[in-house]
Amino acid sequence: MSMKNKLNRMKKHLQTNASETMSEERENARDQDQTATSLSSVPNLKEWEAFGVTPYYANGEYCLIREVEYDLDYKHGKYRLGDLLPVMDEWQESSVEHPLSAKGHQVNDLFFFDTETTGLSGGTGTTIFLLGYARVLSDKVIVRQHLLPGPGNEVALYQSFLENVDYTTLVTYNGKAFDWPQVKTRHTLIREHVPKLPAFGHYDLLHASRRLWKNKLESVRLANVEKEILEIERKDDIPGFLAPMIYFDFVKTHEMQGIKGVMKHNEWDVLTLITLYAHLSGLLLVDSKQRDKMEEYEIGRWYDVLGEKEAAKALYNNISDSSPQATFNLGMLKKKEQNYKEAIILFQKCFADENNLCKESAGIEIAKILEHKEKDYILALFYAEKSLEFYKSSSDKSLKKYSTIVADFEKRINRLKNKSRN
Repeated sequence: MSMKNKLNRMKKHLQTNASETMSEERENARDQDQTATSLSSVPNLKEWEAFGVTPYYANGEYCLIREVEYDLDYKHGKYRLGDLLPVMDEWQESSVEHPLSAKGHQVNDLFFFDTETTGLSGGTGTTIFLLGYARVLSDKVIVRQHLLPGPGNEVALYQSFLENVDYTTLVTYNGKAFDWPQVKTRHTLIREHVPKLPAFGHYDLLHASRRLWKNKLESVRLANVEKEILEIERKDDIPGFLAPMIYFDFVKTHEMQGIKGVMKHNEWDVLTLITLYAHLSGLLLVDSKQRDKMEEYEIGRWYDVLGEKEAAKALYNNISDSSPQATFNLGMLKKKEQNYKEAIILFQKCFADENNLCKESAGIEIAKILEHKEKDYILALFYAEKSLEFYKSSSDKSLKKYSTIVADFEKRINRLKNKSRN
């Protein structure tokens, strides 16, 4: 190849490199211009910075990110935030499986998450304007919030939320039914511009609260649970139902006092999720001494449904002297184990309890064991007839199932009469 041709080829490379360099410089200049323009267009920037907020820019849009740190000794109601750490250690030692078990997780795997939205109906007409979450580390708690400053900035909002967030397990309150489906809905609208939503585990504390306290509390709304169970008293808090109106006013006027109050409300919510998870975990651990009798029964029943029979038996046994229902359920577990001798003792105890409003259930279980296992048809007939009497005297005869249940009783009684004659 001639020298002239070599020079021409080198010239092309030089021109290409120069062109790429100039392109990069122009792109950097545009970014700098955009940042400068954005900085000057963020209303009340100095006041936001004083509130711990920094702007985040993406795709020509921006959102506002606030970060707050708490010491582990910070007390939120009757718990310190750091009380979560020993609970996590106890879960690692637990042998039971439970939907809220943190076994196999580190404390910083838990992502305590809550949103504020423009409405409660969900769907594409509802916008999330605040994403708040807390992470518990070995030495502190970090609360971070991502605020949508107005329409047309959702790419920046979700880009900032998803790009550096590494979470394994969400902890929410009604998040399965509302918060996360709403995130998915909004994400669908801008998914071409932001990272994918990752897969995750999910602890929804509303379901646990409803199971444990629905008969104890007037309402299992988070505000009521934190007041009645966690002893949290909020001062100068903005009610959640006012948040959408305050946000719309903020978008229109850029007035900050109200929206700062909404952010503080959200911040308290995610701190409450930390202490509520610690509290619920303390109750769920089988050897716990914190439970009252109602909680003992409901958690025992929960483990029973989950197939954790040993845990269920331990909890039922703790209250069998004062709870006919726990005694009955314990008897059913013994029956499933084919321990008919202990089962019938428990059913008889339940049948004789004057406080038991469902004696017929225990009586029929006794009759079944006597008929099919002990072949004592006369005694089985006695319990079947007595059970029918109890059912007729205590049940609402207008119930659709009443006649069906009575027919089942009578069928059993007639069969036992025929067997006892033979």
